[in-house]
Amino acid sequence: MNKKSFHVFLLIAYLAVLCWLCFGKFDSVTASFPGYTLGIPTDKIVHFIMFLPFPLLCWLVFRGRSGKPWHSLVLVLIFFGAGCLLAAGTELGQTLIAYRAGDPGDFLADGIAIAFSTVIALILDIRFSLRKAAPAK
Repeated sequence: MNKKSFHVFLLIAYLAVLCWLCFGKFDSVTASFPGYTLGIPTDKIVHFIMFLPFPLLCWLVFRGRSGKPWHSLVLVLIFFGAGCLLAAGTELGQTLIAYRAGDPGDFLADGIAIAFSTVIALILDIRFSLRKAAPAK
């Protein structure tokens, strides 16, 4: 398995685990969670952690596609948009399940994680593009 195939596998595995976490029934686990961690609702921290990898995994799959810094910006904006659609879809999907409930606060936590990770992906892609374009010494 080459690197690109492995990165695609990681993205697909991540999406499968994300769906399982967003739509699974975890009554006994969530009951044992503390209500707040460092003054932040624990479920919002969990949502932040769940969505943080998405833009970075997308970047791993699609890196090398951009050649100029503005291409990098377009690429990561697509990742950001896809991540927001994924987050909105999971929250809307939870409203259709009797044992789950969609929460705008969860979507906000997801969006903050996606934005944070998108900025990191942008920096990585620009550095990668500039390194690739630099003449060999």
